Amino acid sequence: MKTLIRTYALAATLLIGGSAFAAPQVSFGIRIGPPPRTRVVQVPPRPGLDYTWVDGYWYPVGNRYVWHGGYWTRPPYAGARWVAPRYYGNQYYNGYWQGNNGRFDHDHRWDRDNRNRDWQRYRDNNRR
Repeated sequence: MKTLIRTYALAATLLIGGSAFAAPQVSFGIRIGPPPRTRVVQVPPRPGLDYTWVDGYWYPVGNRYVWHGGYWTRPPYAGARWVAPRYYGNQYYNGYWQGNNGRFDHDHRWDRDNRNRDWQRYRDNNRR
């Protein structure tokens, strides 16, 4: 009898505790509309043969868009091509690298930290 009571008590505890996980969730998003028009810029010289130009683009930060200037960069792996970010159907889609080795998502922090280093390397190698 004690075993039966313990089993019922355990089952009741699990059911009551599990219901917290089944509670409905509410989420909301902020729509900021389409980004401004893309800026037209002059592309600087290529720093090396293994570099690919990534056009500048707008990306959302909070309730506004921020311009990410175009830059030369090395693809994450040989044969990868850049798929530019886009705004379609009232939704923003991040840019990414795509190729035979799969998708490689874009990281703005990596760009900010590494493009200046790459540009400095190019500048230092091409000083006369």
